[in-house]
Amino acid sequence: MYLLWLIPLCIIALILISSFVCFMLTFYSPTRKPLGEDEYEIPEGEIYEKYRDYMETWIKNSRTMPHEDMCITSFDGLKLRGKYYEYSKDAVVEILFHGYRGYGERDLAGAIDRCFKLGRSALIVDQRASGQSDGHIITFGIKERYDCLSWVEHCIKRFGDDVKIKITGVSMGASTVVMASGLELPKNVIGVLCDCGYTSPKAIIKKVLKDINLPVFIFYPLIRLGAMIYGGFDIESASPIEAIKKCRLPMLIFHGDEDAFVPHYMGQQLFDACGSDKKYFHTVKGAGHGLAFPVDKEGYLNTVRKTSAEWGI
Repeated sequence: MYLLWLIPLCIIALILISSFVCFMLTFYSPTRKPLGEDEYEIPEGEIYEKYRDYMETWIKNSRTMPHEDMCITSFDGLKLRGKYYEYSKDAVVEILFHGYRGYGERDLAGAIDRCFKLGRSALIVDQRASGQSDGHIITFGIKERYDCLSWVEHCIKRFGDDVKIKITGVSMGASTVVMASGLELPKNVIGVLCDCGYTSPKAIIKKVLKDINLPVFIFYPLIRLGAMIYGGFDIESASPIEAIKKCRLPMLIFHGDEDAFVPHYMGQQLFDACGSDKKYFHTVKGAGHGLAFPVDKEGYLNTVRKTSAEWGI
């Protein structure tokens, strides 16, 4: 009799424990310590070594450039932090969001240089559970999209009702801004730049599971369950591919054709689904994940200039 109760209890316990482990590996971010003055972190992987000097120089410059530390409170009470680099008082403000398990300085220091070359000010933010921002749970853009809206509202309060804002992201940050584009954003937001973003949390998680040879039909449900039980969110509750259908803002999408993490076809799918009549998809040949700008800086800048001129933004 006891055995009849014990078997289902053991199964439930095994599922709960397995989903907790999946949650910790996929979504949990431990407390992060600031780097020392002479420490510079770049993304891991052989493809980034070629650009290490560029990245370290960008980081060094970002630390010495005049900037303003900013802090806001998220809709659920987290302190989110960023650094604002001013090009000029009346410049467009570009708010930039980094990738999965990255942080502003590591992933976006080069974007300060890009913004200044385009005559824009740059606000580099640490997303929730990343860098110096609070939190321990990464939600693949589900909650981060509302943080994007909060940063937009902060910029309007800080710089005035006439400020023009563009929202930009790389990798998970790209998916964050694309998902935010499906919200009711203030009229101050005049454009979106998506660099190597995925189509949905579900799609990218399944893709990674296949890459590491884990059975998707077993592990994906456990990951989703872990997010719901231990993280308080559903990874299928929102997605970039659905949000972009509602987007009416000018949308510029970059993607490297050698991106082994977020496949190039996901960028194409986002472009095809975009509901805006002002959209452009630019493939950077030879670029791996997150390397579109380092691989072809002039081509990147020229594409932004060209589309901005055509769209009047």
